[in-house]
Amino acid sequence: MLNDGIVRFDMKKYPVRQRWFLRPVTWLVSYPNIWLRRLKIKRSGVEGLKPPYLLLCTHHAFIDFMVTTAAIFPHRANYVVAIDGFIRREWLLRNVGGICKRKFTHDLTLIRHMKRVIDNGDILALYPEARYSQIGTTAVLPDSLGKVARFLGAPVVMLNMHGNYLSSPCWNLSKRKLQLSADFSRILTADETKSLPLNEINQRIRDAFAYDEYRWQKENMIRIKHRENARGLHKVLYQCPSCLTEYQMNSAGLRLWCEHCGKSWKLSDLGELSAENGHTEYSHLPDWYEFQRTEVRKQIESGVYEFSQEVDIDSLPNARGYINLGKGKLTHNCDGFTLESELPVAALPLYKTPATMYSCHIEYDYDARGDCIVLSTLDDTYYIYPQNIKNCVTKIALATEELFSWNQSRNRQQELPGQARFAVE
Repeated sequence: MLNDGIVRFDMKKYPVRQRWFLRPVTWLVSYPNIWLRRLKIKRSGVEGLKPPYLLLCTHHAFIDFMVTTAAIFPHRANYVVAIDGFIRREWLLRNVGGICKRKFTHDLTLIRHMKRVIDNGDILALYPEARYSQIGTTAVLPDSLGKVARFLGAPVVMLNMHGNYLSSPCWNLSKRKLQLSADFSRILTADETKSLPLNEINQRIRDAFAYDEYRWQKENMIRIKHRENARGLHKVLYQCPSCLTEYQMNSAGLRLWCEHCGKSWKLSDLGELSAENGHTEYSHLPDWYEFQRTEVRKQIESGVYEFSQEVDIDSLPNARGYINLGKGKLTHNCDGFTLESELPVAALPLYKTPATMYSCHIEYDYDARGDCIVLSTLDDTYYIYPQNIKNCVTKIALATEELFSWNQSRNRQQELPGQARFAVE
């Protein structure tokens, strides 16, 4: 507990095995939704599989949890859940097997809880992308996943879901009733988690996690007729590829356009973009997203990347709800994050170096308050709302990932000083 008198969420409390009387409730909530969407699960290598095992799941939308419930039926599981999922329902979340996590923090207590779940003979369900997919492709996965798999010493099973993102992308939550599918496969045996090199374990995990929802949509000829299917797309595609202006994109209906240069694109019912005037730079949405990543990387490598804005700050120390901390300032540059508050707050300023965050959690129009960046310590979680600039949070998330990668690259170079000198000479 910090010296501000606020009680923090009890992260050390042991995880509860999913209560028997709540298991039918999870089925009752899940099955009507997945039946409506005609879920098909393709199983591979899981014949005769029984708990305990580590279940790794892709993360696209809220319905992910319902698909997971169906995939593991009739077995129970413990789920690692972000703290905002516990707000005003801590008892329920704990008793259906929820284990609280503050995102993108190094939490050894969580590792002990995970081991306890496996030792109990249950399934540990983990969503290691730690946020909904921004553009329907795999998010950055931490190298520590391999270490976790080895420490748990249990089989590793993959649940790669399809259609969940397309039915409700994080930048436009209006529902599209699409058919869903999922690949449920064992990727590592218990013996393999103990004997294989960590790099091979991680490679198997990354291979199993690979997905591209827009490519899947086209390959399966899934036509989405939603009249507002492109609304909100400018939040994730924030930079115009024609004039390179940032934060001036906009969208509505089936159109995406740049307010600065006037260029516009239309989204087809197969999820492809075509320019309404001039050349189509990127017809495949993930390619546009990766173009933005490349642009951010250029700014980092040239030392000019900088974000500094007035923000409004909410704190989430426990499951009772948010506490507004007033105005402050968020700075993000090649040295990492700095969060300062105008009011005296015991835990602020907060500093997060690039090496401590391999990614960053962001939200679009969160709690009807606007887009926000989420930073956590082991004791608190801060929801940070930029006040004077729009559509900037996606770039901050990309920059966080690229700063981590850039920092790792520099460290590897420093570990080989002899080779570096030889190259210079």
